[in-house]
Amino acid sequence: MALEVNGKSYEVDEEGYLANLNEWNPEVAAALAASDDAELTESHWEVINFLREYYEEYQIAPAVRVLTKAIGKRLGKDKGNSKYLYELFPYGPAKQACKYAGLPKPTGCV
Repeated sequence: MALEVNGKSYEVDEEGYLANLNEWNPEVAAALAASDDAELTESHWEVINFLREYYEEYQIAPAVRVLTKAIGKRLGKDKGNSKYLYELFPYGPAKQACKYAGLPKPTGCV
């Protein structure tokens, strides 16, 4: 499967995750979100950028519990909770946010 962005084709798996992490860019993130009928706001970008930094440091995409805790530490208690994250990413904060961030599906996500 492939995702077309600005005339370039990006390989994605059957769930829409980017096959090559190094091909990610903000336009790809926006296209992945659009495929879910979502539009990325500044709040979405905070989480996406956090996830990319986390992945770069630990080489793993965090499960939702770890993500929630880490977001709380970095961005504050009001953002480090499931309710806030599910409002941004209704299909599952870890799963959906990792997809938009060009990361592999988090471990423990079905």
